[in-house]
Amino acid sequence: MSARYLLPYAPDAIGGLPAGLDALVWDGDGPLPGDEKLAGVEFFCLPYMRHAAALSVIPRLPALKVVQTLTAGMDDVLPHVPAGVAACNARGLHDASTAELAVTLILASLRGIPHFTRLQDQGRWSQEFHQSLADKRVLILGYGSIGRALDARLRPFECDVVRVARRARPEEEVHGAHELAALLPSADVVVLLTPLTPESRHLVDAGFLSRMKDGALLVNVARGPVVDTEALLKELTMQRLRAALDVTEPEPLPADHPLWLAPGVLITPHVGGPSSAFLPRAKRILREQILRYERGEPFGDLS
Repeated sequence: MSARYLLPYAPDAIGGLPAGLDALVWDGDGPLPGDEKLAGVEFFCLPYMRHAAALSVIPRLPALKVVQTLTAGMDDVLPHVPAGVAACNARGLHDASTAELAVTLILASLRGIPHFTRLQDQGRWSQEFHQSLADKRVLILGYGSIGRALDARLRPFECDVVRVARRARPEEEVHGAHELAALLPSADVVVLLTPLTPESRHLVDAGFLSRMKDGALLVNVARGPVVDTEALLKELTMQRLRAALDVTEPEPLPADHPLWLAPGVLITPHVGGPSSAFLPRAKRILREQILRYERGEPFGDLS
């Protein structure tokens, strides 16, 4: 007997759903239900951090109407979604966690925390002068929901925030992308939050980086291919710029890749979303989407 939903969590674990919801549970690790059970699946929520395994399931769902992710970005999923099937992201799910990590990367880089950690491993006490976030100008490139969450967390640090989106929004003091070249030279920190699209691939190229001021910090919590890795490596090697990267190109970053040892770089392994903030927000968004579907309410991409 087939079911209408294929979910990464049991309905009773999500809570607030209709009793007896017709659902199969698959977390991306265990065995997948047989084709006869999948035949009626209309709503498929991809297990978080298991997209590679989940994408191969989509062609096995002949009744599919909705693909739901638990990610904000869908660049890896959209090419696999059949025509006529709604593709829904999870806008808002990772706002808190990703914004927190962006602040962490900024503060750790400016205050020299990686350096002090290495000194701790050597048992060395070395008082040094490092940069503060206070009085810095932080440019947020990609001012959507995560950008707003980051902005709110930066305000108490007494820094100046410059907001940039694809289109200007004067009512929010958001600059348009056409102003970026003029804004970059005054930024001490540039945080990338733009989604990966054909237009944003390698947006941060040699020309972009050359406009950044000497000693500026580039923070990428968006997608690795937004940055031209070779161009960034040249700037890091010259020690003109610094970088804090939660995402890279390629990804995962090979152990012998020169980025690991480049001066002035801090790397985390794409952990902007995975935190204790994830699960309650994931369940809330999934519950809302399922209830919309049960009520026959239209919904599409949440971005």
